[in-house]
Amino acid sequence: MCTVNGGVGELNGRGGALLALSCAAQFMVVLDVSVVNVALPAIQSSLGFDAVDLQWVVNAYAVVFAGFLLLGGRLADVWGRRRVFLAGLAGFTAASLVGGLAYTAGLLATARAVQGLGAAVLAPATLTALTTAFPDGARRTRALAAWTALGVAGGTAGNLLGGALTEFLTWRATLLINVPVGVLALVAGVKLLPVDTGRESRPRLDIPGAVAVTLGLAALSYGLSRFADGGLAVAALGVGITALAGFVLIERRTTGAPLIPLRLFSSRTIMVGNVVMLLAGACLNPMWYFLALSMQNVLHYSALQTGLGFLPHTLLSIMVGTWLTPWLMRFTPHRLLIAGGALVAAGGFGWQSALTPGSGYLAGIAGPAVLIALGSGLLNTPLTTTVTAGIDSADAGAASGLMNTTKQAGAALGLAALVMAAGTPDTAPEHLATAYGHAFALIAAILTAAAVATFALPGRARQLAPT
Repeated sequence: MCTVNGGVGELNGRGGALLALSCAAQFMVVLDVSVVNVALPAIQSSLGFDAVDLQWVVNAYAVVFAGFLLLGGRLADVWGRRRVFLAGLAGFTAASLVGGLAYTAGLLATARAVQGLGAAVLAPATLTALTTAFPDGARRTRALAAWTALGVAGGTAGNLLGGALTEFLTWRATLLINVPVGVLALVAGVKLLPVDTGRESRPRLDIPGAVAVTLGLAALSYGLSRFADGGLAVAALGVGITALAGFVLIERRTTGAPLIPLRLFSSRTIMVGNVVMLLAGACLNPMWYFLALSMQNVLHYSALQTGLGFLPHTLLSIMVGTWLTPWLMRFTPHRLLIAGGALVAAGGFGWQSALTPGSGYLAGIAGPAVLIALGSGLLNTPLTTTVTAGIDSADAGAASGLMNTTKQAGAALGLAALVMAAGTPDTAPEHLATAYGHAFALIAAILTAAAVATFALPGRARQLAPT
């Protein structure tokens, strides 16, 4: 799964095996963000999800992952890297088994939430395992390059693999595929990861903060998606706002190591940058949900055809983000690239909102995909660079964790809001096309707002691009 010779240099022996193990675990975590998207219609038919609650197949994972991600990064310091890696992997694998065998909608959503918790523990541990196994220098650089590439590949492969598994096996295979991989990784982890050494003192874990932010995100997501239900939705929104306010209070009063040091928000770059990141996450992650439903429910593509239909989005965004954007960043102000990328992507989503049951693939999917991929590829790297630039070394980890959490939280809240905007039409393709069109039009509006917000970032005539 992960190349340890040639392309990433000579990473042989125990180091190469550790690299392969970390890559496999990271691949699983990223894969499961997207692998169920193409399977959604089959899951809905099999377990009886309604049009609103179907989002929880995706959002149960995203909400818990976002809420516990910062805490997961701290666990290795407290309980030991080996112990945390194995615990996160075991939980993720067991939840995948339960989800793949689930016979009710509630059980599947619960299993996906436990998967998200396992992913929040496992994802930081995979990176920690590499940084401790490889000292600073060329070998660590090559190892991190391989780890990053496999993360990108996991997201790219999710839709295609999900389509193939659903088409030729069953939607359950999109979750059950994690089980043999997870078991093999557990056996390898027991053999390869060094035994944790004792610690004289252990930093305090901010568990109340993690619980409060997760409860807040879950309640807000539920309230947004059920906004038409009146009283219940208002109650959920109230719980969500109260929980998030409680989270801020907890972080203010935490004297040890808070999940998010509130002093970070004194920086206009961090404050505005994370607002833009939240808005971008609310658009670019949920789009896969609506695109998968559009291709299958409106255009009547098979699961495999849908997975293949995503290739322009994934391949173009990778090419733009990997080659074109770093070159442009050498002589173009970052906020101009971010705003321009958001507007180009907004144009693509505006085009996508016009999809009808009679649309062909080129005009209905591939054409908008070019603009969406170009725009997202242009904005992601400079936005990430801007949000994490100029931060004191003592806060670098916290700023990076905040950025990742903001992106995941935006994805969860954005999906809930977009599901509300789409409404609950009947199953006629023309009515579904109109509903999904409302969601894509709202995405275009949010990205336009993100472009405007970008100009509140501190102006810099030139910013260094990655070399």
